[in-house]
Amino acid sequence: MFLRGALQAAVERLTENAVGSPRMNAETLLMFVLGCDRAYLYAHPERELTGNEQARYDEAIARRASGYPAQYITGHQEFWGLDFLVNPAVLIPRPETEHVIETVLELVGERTSKVKIVDVGTGSGAIAIALAKELPLAEIYAVDLSAEALEVARANAARLELDRVRFAKSDVLDDFPRDGSFDFVVSNPPYVALNEEDKVQDVVKKFEPRMAVFAGEHGLDVIRKLIPQAHETLREGGWLLIEIGYSMAEAVCGLLTGWDGMRVAPDLAGIPRVVVARKPQK
Repeated sequence: MFLRGALQAAVERLTENAVGSPRMNAETLLMFVLGCDRAYLYAHPERELTGNEQARYDEAIARRASGYPAQYITGHQEFWGLDFLVNPAVLIPRPETEHVIETVLELVGERTSKVKIVDVGTGSGAIAIALAKELPLAEIYAVDLSAEALEVARANAARLELDRVRFAKSDVLDDFPRDGSFDFVVSNPPYVALNEEDKVQDVVKKFEPRMAVFAGEHGLDVIRKLIPQAHETLREGGWLLIEIGYSMAEAVCGLLTGWDGMRVAPDLAGIPRVVVARKPQK
């Protein structure tokens, strides 16, 4: 089959299976199979696919039509201008999480001294590695409960040549030194409530790691544990940043009694996205 026909057939199949953005998905998967860019697809519509290429493309489209994430098929996801490896052991990094990076950089400002940061629940390593890119003098740690996720994160750090990030296994901060020496504790924790599971996209429920998505009946189990542990981990005047779900701002802020400088940063859609609080100075 010629490239143009293969692409059109894929778009039609994805459309029939109600896959969002069917053309973008069809193009992304064809670029993956051929190892080319989008310009190549449009410059060579009469290029004939080999039997092996056609078989691989058909398989990729069938998986995507079943709901399987394109990122897990290709093994890649872009975040903060970096190409991250992803697989079903890690949550797929999302654009809204970039607001965590932006907020940290805003708080660091023009500070030239080295800052210490720990990323809790690092998953693919997206937050920690993006911060390592932007803050070359920072001392950055990242923890996760999942050994499989940490393998992915370490691979990403090495591949992106930002392997000065130090990774460790820990349930929240249970197994991490809480010595009051850190400037930032940042986290995109699991925050979806089990009682709202029916509102979660099927692709998330079926294919992404549950431990990275759900956090108890009200979505606060991990955050309830993180806040007091972060207080012990931070120096006086240090900052805690937590990504939250769309309806969680009031509940999370209510758990931060006694903290200073509390605010909620919205995402581009105006949805409360990052809760920020500062450990008081005596």
